[in-house]
Amino acid sequence: MVPACVRVRFAKKKALALTKKSPLGILEYATAIPTYLYLHYIAEKEAVNTMTDQLKQEEWQRKTIQYVESVNAFIERGLVNGWDNAGAEPIDPGRDHLAQDVISAVRKANANGQIESLRKLWPPAHAPLISLLEESGQSIPVVCILPDNSIIARLGAPYESGKTIHIMGDSVHDVDDVLFFGRSPNRRYFAIARPDGVQILDGWNGPQVEFCPWPTGLEGIPEGFDVEPFDAPPTPTRLIPFPDGTRVLLVSSEGIFVLSSDQAARLLPQTGQMKEHFEWLREEYPDDDFSMELSMEHGAISHNGKLIAVGSQDSTHLLFDENLTIIGDIGNLSEYPHYSMFSSDDSVVAFNSCHFYNGITLGVPVNLLPGLKTEPYEEDERITILEENARVYAGTCRKDEFIIGDANGYVYAFSTHGEPLWRLFIGSSVGDIDVSDDGTTLVVSTYAGFLSITNMDAGKQALHQIGNSKHMETRRWVFWKNEQSPLIW
Repeated sequence: MVPACVRVRFAKKKALALTKKSPLGILEYATAIPTYLYLHYIAEKEAVNTMTDQLKQEEWQRKTIQYVESVNAFIERGLVNGWDNAGAEPIDPGRDHLAQDVISAVRKANANGQIESLRKLWPPAHAPLISLLEESGQSIPVVCILPDNSIIARLGAPYESGKTIHIMGDSVHDVDDVLFFGRSPNRRYFAIARPDGVQILDGWNGPQVEFCPWPTGLEGIPEGFDVEPFDAPPTPTRLIPFPDGTRVLLVSSEGIFVLSSDQAARLLPQTGQMKEHFEWLREEYPDDDFSMELSMEHGAISHNGKLIAVGSQDSTHLLFDENLTIIGDIGNLSEYPHYSMFSSDDSVVAFNSCHFYNGITLGVPVNLLPGLKTEPYEEDERITILEENARVYAGTCRKDEFIIGDANGYVYAFSTHGEPLWRLFIGSSVGDIDVSDDGTTLVVSTYAGFLSITNMDAGKQALHQIGNSKHMETRRWVFWKNEQSPLIW
């Protein structure tokens, strides 16, 4: 498109030339004047708009970088001198009024294929966009990096219809008929939720190696209670195939089960818990059906498949062996058990319990099993406190480090001995985390509809990154419900 300023010069030149062509030129010149004036107005308006956009862009850049620098200095003081001696936490310099402008710029850059300079001109941030998230944000509860470094992700909370997508470079494709999925801890097998059960595949889109029907809901029910079976399959919050591809751990609010081709075994709630709850229902609410749902349900399988770690709001931290026998019962130090995961070499199992947005993560040496039992709220010298701040929503491991994502949008890393290593901020509660097979790429999803891709061990952070890592965020996808298509930022 020819710039308005060029069109103005051309219109003026043409109008003046008309007076020299014929006696009627003066009349034609008079007719051309309105066009010249209109184009002059457009040119001035475009110049003003361009200047305004540039000023907004400069304001966003300046305030974002200044805020990040002040927060990172605050973090450094807190880690070195203690948080009580870090001073006042920096206040956002006021970028909320630019939220629509930055998203408009992201949309425009994507539409024009000009995303290379976008992050420099409009560096990513989270806090100023919070006002837009209530209508636009959505959960991304599961992400996996495939061997070719493409990414599979679930959009929408487990209880929503949602969909699965495949991110390949700059393109995003819907994956038909896969409403929920999960991967084995050895990264080989995938579990796919189907209407009649869970399909286990050897690799993404690989051959089926097993099929496990859904539980009926009658597994482990105590005698003397007439319980109705499930009227629909449970809604998974996690599906984790075992490393041999023969079974799958189903984590859901309806219960935690180990599914195989010929049976389903319930791990939680335990039969004793259900008996106690049903007796209470019979006494207090005799007209109600017997049922018991879980909150904050979670589970993990060791990389060798020999241990299963599970828990919920109403349990302790529980460890089962491969025969589904309880071999460890660890008391939570914060209010509610919330997350569990194993170290890369399976030598340590980490358990997180939470209270509001905070929590405590324990490291339990596996060599203490079987038979380890500790009491809630009582520290044990055999167990290491790995981290004392985060309510953990997601986690993974890399070499000798645990990497967790918390309720406040931070990603932390600490060693299996509890040594803090690094942290970076994404924003919102973290949905899921994965690290590529070679350990060089970190993917973090959030409840706000963002998916962050970070180059591990890059040696430095991007200027917009809050934290003290040496990892460089290279891309932030925006998967918002109200957008016509995903956006690259």
